[in-house]
Amino acid sequence: MAQQGRVTAVLGPTNTGKTHLAIERMLGHRTGVIGLPLRLLAREVYDKIVAARGPSVVALVTGEERILPPRAQYWVCTVEAMPEGMGCDFLAVDEIQLCADPERGHVFTDRLLRARGLHETMFLGSDSMRGVIADLIPEAQFIRRERMSTLSYSGSRKISRMQPRSAIVSFSVDNLYAIAELMKRQKGGAAVVMGALSPRTRNAQVALYQNGDVDFLVATDAIGMGLNLDIDHVAFAGTNKFDGRRMRDLMPNELAQIAGRAGRGMSHGTFGVTGEARPLDEPVAEAIMEHRFAPVRKLVWRNADLRFGHIDALINSLEEPTSDERLVKAREADDLMALKTLAREAEIRARASDAKSVRLLWDVCRVPDFRGISHNEHASLLEGIYTHLHERGSIPNDWFLRQVKRIDRVDGNIDTLSKRVAFIRTWTYVAQRNGWIDDENYWRDETRAVEDRLSDALHARLTEKFVDRRTSVLLRRLKQKEALLAEVNENGDVTVEGEFVGRLEGFRFQADKSAQGAEGKTLRQASLAALAPQFHLRADRFYNAPDTEIDFTEQGGLMWGEYAVGKLVAGAEPLKPMVEVFVDDEAGPDVAQKVQRRLQHFIDRKIAALFEPLLNLSRDEELSGLARGFAFQMVEALGVLPRGDVADDVKALDQDARGVLRKHGIRFGQFTIFMPLMLKPAPTRLRLVLWSLSKGLGEFPEAPPPGLVTVPAGEGAPQGYHAMAGYRAAGERAIRIDMLERLADMLRTEDSRGGFEANPDMLSITGMTLEQFADLMKGLGYNAERGERPKVKPEASAEAASEDVPAPAADEAPAEAAADAPAEPELDVFYTFTWGGNRGARQQNRSGQGQKTRRDGGAPKGRRQGKPGGKQGGKPRQDKAKSFQARPPKREKAIDPDNPFAALMALKEKS
Repeated sequence: MAQQGRVTAVLGPTNTGKTHLAIERMLGHRTGVIGLPLRLLAREVYDKIVAARGPSVVALVTGEERILPPRAQYWVCTVEAMPEGMGCDFLAVDEIQLCADPERGHVFTDRLLRARGLHETMFLGSDSMRGVIADLIPEAQFIRRERMSTLSYSGSRKISRMQPRSAIVSFSVDNLYAIAELMKRQKGGAAVVMGALSPRTRNAQVALYQNGDVDFLVATDAIGMGLNLDIDHVAFAGTNKFDGRRMRDLMPNELAQIAGRAGRGMSHGTFGVTGEARPLDEPVAEAIMEHRFAPVRKLVWRNADLRFGHIDALINSLEEPTSDERLVKAREADDLMALKTLAREAEIRARASDAKSVRLLWDVCRVPDFRGISHNEHASLLEGIYTHLHERGSIPNDWFLRQVKRIDRVDGNIDTLSKRVAFIRTWTYVAQRNGWIDDENYWRDETRAVEDRLSDALHARLTEKFVDRRTSVLLRRLKQKEALLAEVNENGDVTVEGEFVGRLEGFRFQADKSAQGAEGKTLRQASLAALAPQFHLRADRFYNAPDTEIDFTEQGGLMWGEYAVGKLVAGAEPLKPMVEVFVDDEAGPDVAQKVQRRLQHFIDRKIAALFEPLLNLSRDEELSGLARGFAFQMVEALGVLPRGDVADDVKALDQDARGVLRKHGIRFGQFTIFMPLMLKPAPTRLRLVLWSLSKGLGEFPEAPPPGLVTVPAGEGAPQGYHAMAGYRAAGERAIRIDMLERLADMLRTEDSRGGFEANPDMLSITGMTLEQFADLMKGLGYNAERGERPKVKPEASAEAASEDVPAPAADEAPAEAAADAPAEPELDVFYTFTWGGNRGARQQNRSGQGQKTRRDGGAPKGRRQGKPGGKQGGKPRQDKAKSFQARPPKREKAIDPDNPFAALMALKEKS
């Protein structure tokens, strides 16, 4: 064992600054080499040295990456890739305790025994290596480094209660993914770190954590090897792992290596367990906290003095045992296993017939099995590479291109991309070997570019799968108690810190429905905190908005544009409804009060404008006695009163009282007492809402479409609905009350006792067919008797009679006579209407014309002369309605037409 310069072993627990010390010592020399356990850590140290000295003097050499500036002075390498025989001034090996690792230990042991710097050699690692290093290297000096912060055990903790800046460690990829999914739902997401990730993917994931985009890290034991992260707590989701051969429990020193990632620098850290992991035994926890571990007694070793004369000689030299009791022979590694497999191939044995060929075969067998598919698959790949190198001296470009192109695809899920990254690492490693392929620089760049593309795609999939960036950003801002910036566009879409979080509908926030459970709760909490200024701005804008921007719905809702901002509720009086606002509690009482005041102003002004005649009636101080009481009923009924409901009160009103009420626009109709101005569509729509509120209806009936004289009466309508809608139900349809009164005026001239038929004006005013009109009349209390009679043909015009028509020939007379024989007559349907109620003589007196007919010796009581089926001179009566068309003569003094004796009084005056 060559020994040159001073040998120092810097030992101690994690977070003691050992690696930082080695970097400082190396930069104090003209040249230096540092070996690190992971490609990821090598890249991290390389970046630090480049930042200190510039890229022109720093080299990076790993199995898959080679950066070699011409004037390189400092070499940062993985332990396996450390160059031999360079004669550098300084040499360091980090994590030297890996000499006891079953898989890679022989490489670290070889560096411990044989690698030296000209002026200084430094080994960094756990204090458990002190005894064995002292035995193997008697001249070594030891430096003990104490941890800069304390590490304490916090027991078991649920994942849902995990504190921010925590790392959850799992040794199963499936379990790791499941934990990351859970953290996304409950905490906004987590960064994922695995040893299989490329440095580019790993750095991007770590950046998510370090930058605070997420507060949690889910990782394998890859974080235990010197990666410096700002972790406050490490939680083990399991304490056993598969070591390539079997499942085994981790040793206390292995747990300590990972737990020590918590509490970097001067910050104290904690560790514990979570999930299904059972709590650590007290002695194990105490050993980790006090950094007391059993000393390493045996180092894994493999003979480094290899013989390349023949394949069998090489295999024998690799399997040669050691005589040193402090060293234990390494188990069969992947490279030796591949060598034995290829040695069984006759073609390979024939090719490896000299030392140069055997050395080449050994170099090919040392290509790592990044893919991890199967041992035979890996051996088959190595056979192809060796065959090309032995036959041609290099790998053909077209063959190499095909291997790379198959992998150069960024579609697929996390597992698919992870496999492609592992595959490209194989070809990246091959491209880094000197002389293995033509145009090495091109292929190194090409494989690196493919790896970068796959790494970026994998990072994107991991972030998409396990990070809810929106929730994590909001959580971070809330934790930092920073003012969140919220924006609301014209569509009501809300973004907080640039992330869509939901919609602001009026003064209520609707969180994005894709966020559920704890995530949705967090999203709403953060969003409402950010929206506080927006609520006030929107309330100010609403308060100053014109009434034209506000409206009410037929169900009593209050709308600001397309947003519901409140609803009407019943007040003490139908014309004084109250307002209930739709405002989130988080908006504050000031916003709610401002919205409530504005809506109350709106509805009060709306009632004042649409119900002005009614309000004037209620405020008329000149009304007194019965008129005042009737006005009160009219206001209470919102301007529409069925006459039958107040018949006695109407009788009690004298002419003066009626005159005063008429001045306010009240019309005393035969069927309804109403205010015509209140029958317009806008007042009717509001009246139905106010009436529904006063009645406490669950669902408000809607107003009929404006402009229709009749509408279907419908079934199940609340009692009083048709009057509030401005209609009166009669039969299967309801007729508008103002048009009904016009019809009533026509009916007064008819003989409702003797019977009458509908004239065209009646059908025209209602817009009904004869059958519909008959149903309407039945609904109004009339009897409708259906009859049929021959349809009367119109007589020929005078012009037609004056035309010259030749007389028929004599021989045509019999035929023409036969044609003139009586044919089946065409029938006409008609209805005769008689009053079917209990008004008796009053209805006849109202008609006036019927009394006149009897006094003049007209038709007697009973059947009307000329009733269908009767004959006058053998011909159908043609003038059945002529004697009933004239109105009563004008009177000198106006008589109240609503007086049931008005017609009789007129007849008396005429007499």
